[in-house]
Amino acid sequence: MARAQDDGAGRTIRAYEPRAVPWLSVVFGYGPMLPFLAGAVLVWLLPGRAAETVFTLTLLWGCAILLFLSGVRRGVSFRTEGGATLAQIATMLSLFLLGYGALLAFALGKPALALGQLIVGFTAITILDPIAARRGEAPLFFERLRPAQIPLAILGLGALLAYRLTL
Repeated sequence: MARAQDDGAGRTIRAYEPRAVPWLSVVFGYGPMLPFLAGAVLVWLLPGRAAETVFTLTLLWGCAILLFLSGVRRGVSFRTEGGATLAQIATMLSLFLLGYGALLAFALGKPALALGQLIVGFTAITILDPIAARRGEAPLFFERLRPAQIPLAILGLGALLAYRLTL
């Protein structure tokens, strides 16, 4: 529960942050990983055009989620004591550029490049979010959630890349 004190010139916020992953973060953390896994399985099982449709939808889902997660990093930085850190801004910009770059690469007919950018972006989240959590630059529960959650996306994207490279 957050408590705020306003002195007219600004506001001081005190909040308790649990180490445990909140149930809503489990639902909205793991739920968006399911399309990566389903897409990865379906591209290998479905014939021709259906597989290509699933491939496209899953790749675009990856772009959307990476762009969303860049916004999450920016949003968290608004509540960082003392203001956003250079690491938070650099991470947000990097994730955004990787997500947007993947979208552009796909639009330009380079799906393998797009998948590579997504894999780099999601791998960065897996590594950097636990570090940010320990430094107070991201929610404390990211230290436990991200290393278990994000590799599911990487696994699905890797399967899509393998599928694309076999064509």
